[in-house]
Amino acid sequence: MIAALDRGLRQVGHIVVDAIWKLGAATRFSWLVLARSSESVRRPQLTLNEIFFTGTLSLIIIIVSGLFVGLVLGLQGYETLKRYGSAEALGTLVALALVRELGPVVSALLFASRAGSAITAKIGIMKATEQLSAMEMMAVDPFARVLSPIFWGGVISMPLLAAIFSALGVFGGYLIGVVIIGVDSGAFWSQMQANVDLREDILNGIIKSAVFGVAVTLIALFEGYDAPPTAEGVSYAVTRTVVTSALAVLALDFVLTSFMFTGV
Repeated sequence: MIAALDRGLRQVGHIVVDAIWKLGAATRFSWLVLARSSESVRRPQLTLNEIFFTGTLSLIIIIVSGLFVGLVLGLQGYETLKRYGSAEALGTLVALALVRELGPVVSALLFASRAGSAITAKIGIMKATEQLSAMEMMAVDPFARVLSPIFWGGVISMPLLAAIFSALGVFGGYLIGVVIIGVDSGAFWSQMQANVDLREDILNGIIKSAVFGVAVTLIALFEGYDAPPTAEGVSYAVTRTVVTSALAVLALDFVLTSFMFTGV
């Protein structure tokens, strides 16, 4: 009995120590990425290449998902609003739901699944094949040359992808509500224009998507950099990136929504 308890305490201790060590390593890693970002400023082409890698290559899934989310949201919103005689407010419902929540959150989850996993695999493979070590041997800082441009590329891409997602979602809501169901077009757009505020809704949604971009990109970079230099290690790191990023996005969404929209 005492031996089993001792083993259990040892396991808990190892888990706690490993978690604290990884948190410290991730904090130091994040600081190095930010502190060595000067190369991204001096050579903007590095960042532009990463914007293409993380943002442009994610456009297809963002466009298709945004359109179908808007279609579903418009259909469900109309069925709910018509019970209360407020079908004309469909534009407001679709726009607020997308700009405040669904646009930033779903875009971040899709970004983590497509771009985040690709970033982790890229960095993990570079580490496994000793490309990062070779750069250090040639006096090239991998943080400045590789990691920081990827970070800023992800941070810039995320708000743009969220905006595209929201725009396509509103268009999907317009298609299902106005074109197919027959809601008045003037009421759809005028209600949206009157009730969606630039600062309270749109700007807060942009801030959310930027925070999500920072979190997801840093997680993806750290998991790739910290991955064991084996095929199995890289595959596990990709899985951890997607899971950790999803949990981080949902947790950050709750915290940001509490401060932005409820005043908690």
